[in-house]
Amino acid sequence: MASSDQAPGAMPPGDGSVPPGKSMSIGQHVIDKGAQLLQSLKPIKQMSQHVCTFAMYSHDITRQIETHHYVSRLNQDFLQCAVYDSDDSKGRLIGIEYIISDRIFETLPAEEQKLWHTHEYEIIAGLWVNPKVPEMVQKPELQNLARTYGKFWCTWQVDRGDRLPLGAPALMMSPQGVNLGMVEPELVKKRDERYGISSKDLEKTRVDIAGPEMTMNPYANYWMQTGKGFAIDVELTHMKKTAPFP
Repeated sequence: MASSDQAPGAMPPGDGSVPPGKSMSIGQHVIDKGAQLLQSLKPIKQMSQHVCTFAMYSHDITRQIETHHYVSRLNQDFLQCAVYDSDDSKGRLIGIEYIISDRIFETLPAEEQKLWHTHEYEIIAGLWVNPKVPEMVQKPELQNLARTYGKFWCTWQVDRGDRLPLGAPALMMSPQGVNLGMVEPELVKKRDERYGISSKDLEKTRVDIAGPEMTMNPYANYWMQTGKGFAIDVELTHMKKTAPFP
């Protein structure tokens, strides 16, 4: 199975629902509510931001999706995001993104840096938004995030019609201010209309935001330098069978 444009095998039988499955029973709702009251769910409660932006597949940047990142910050240099396909209560978890500061990024080996993308352009261009948060409130955070790098793995390619998370994960790239990196205008328009915002107007207010302090690393946004992306294939391999204990 590969992170390609073709779904890896037939979809599960059913009525076409995504994901396939029966509606939740009343008993299940009761169990879930009870567990929610009794458990701390601490990692979830650390999510402090909702970011809406766009992403494209590293192996095919003509495929673009709207993404909803629910962000928790572990320290000033590291954030982690659960990525959904919408902000609806039935939004599907389609991947994860890790975000690091430029200071941390510069310590990574070159082969690892090739898997990361910058956030400068999408923030300055008004594509990266925190829905319902006033621009003057989010501006300081945007200034920090414009200097960061992200590594985003998509685990559920809903845009190709997958009703379940199928196949290998796909590496995602961020929008960039070059022809192939531009987001489809209609995709941006639909998002902007839904939230009652204008990316173009936001762009005018963000002209003073700067990217990474150091010169742009040649390995970030690697496709821009080489015209090549990354795809993952799953292959059979020998297992390590030595027990980790006596």
